[in-house]
Amino acid sequence: MEALFKVRSPVRLVLALCACLLASALPCSTSAQDRAALERQFRDWLAGDLWQEASAQGVSRHAFERATNGLALDWTLPDLAPPGAPPPEAQRQAEFSSPGAYFKESRLTQLAAIGRRQLATWQSTLDEIERRYGVPRRIVVAIWGRESAFGSADGGHHAMRALATLAFMGRRKAFFRRELVAALQIVEAGHITPERMKSSWAGAMGQPQFLPSMFLDYAVDHDGDGRRDIWGSVPDALASIANHLARHGWQAGRDWGFEVDVPASVSCALEGPDRGKPIGEWASLGIARVAGRTWPEAELAREGFLLMPAGRHGPAFIATANFYVLKSYNESDLYALYIGNLADRFSTDRPFVAPWGKVGRFNRGDVRRMQERLQAMGHDVGGVDGLVGYKTRRSIGAWQTKAGLAQTCFPDTDLIRRLR
Repeated sequence: MEALFKVRSPVRLVLALCACLLASALPCSTSAQDRAALERQFRDWLAGDLWQEASAQGVSRHAFERATNGLALDWTLPDLAPPGAPPPEAQRQAEFSSPGAYFKESRLTQLAAIGRRQLATWQSTLDEIERRYGVPRRIVVAIWGRESAFGSADGGHHAMRALATLAFMGRRKAFFRRELVAALQIVEAGHITPERMKSSWAGAMGQPQFLPSMFLDYAVDHDGDGRRDIWGSVPDALASIANHLARHGWQAGRDWGFEVDVPASVSCALEGPDRGKPIGEWASLGIARVAGRTWPEAELAREGFLLMPAGRHGPAFIATANFYVLKSYNESDLYALYIGNLADRFSTDRPFVAPWGKVGRFNRGDVRRMQERLQAMGHDVGGVDGLVGYKTRRSIGAWQTKAGLAQTCFPDTDLIRRLR
């Protein structure tokens, strides 16, 4: 999975397989008698503790009972920590792979073809949304395609049951409790019935895959029927995506970024959203767009950011501020890059020019140990988490320079061995 890059991906097949594997282990540690007792505790918790908080947040008894009557724990979910049982182990040993694995060409080509048809089908609606929010339609449709396959995937879970289970005995109880109360507020407002409130196993809902708190903040009623229906209304779903991006500062008239060639004379350790320069200054350092493409004249004086998600083992980019707005939807660099690339493919269906290189075989635990070593040397790796974010990438580059090695700004098997 893409955990190495902080991806909250809606790849439901993978999630379903993980859920099944974890669920199969639960009966070994939780007997039928224990489960019956926990179900009783769960019902008491719903009727007492949860009802008190929901009531204080404006949820009526009628809406609460409609949403929670008959709920039972969903033992198939991953990340469960039943009371009295040891917490689930964090998945620290996931096998590492190149970022290129995230950009499966067959899937991108398929989504691009469907997306072009959707752009034509919803042209007038997208005209309105683009005028109102200033977010390009291709970006909105790309997120729609990535999150729910253009509305064809609903997540497969009953949102109330999933959220209630995770709030009662998930590893992140406090987080999911807040989301559960937000879901109850959505039912109270009449936007959706509990029966129709479908989600992913982690509570991401509807065609945009909004968590309930995101729904309350960003969902809109674009079709004018009085409900913010991100499940059944395509106009509401598309406008809600655009509203989210606009509220996070999307700059109208700008693209998300540009693939570039970075000469060896430019350090890959210059990467990051805190090291921006005018794009014209990057160009003066020798960074050029790939395939002889030219810079838009209007962009040269505006700030850009070096982005090298695989260091020198893959494509490089000069990202604009809008790239980081995409990251407000999902904090992963690779997610934002996927959306930008998919959006571009609606007009020109082509992959990145530079290939994704191979980096060998190691795991997230290896990356954590590498980060620990770098941090002990005084480098800011952005947290010892086994995730190869930009601070870890540029820390690698800084260490390589000090060690007299060629900069790659990315882990590989040789570097992992050197930093054990």
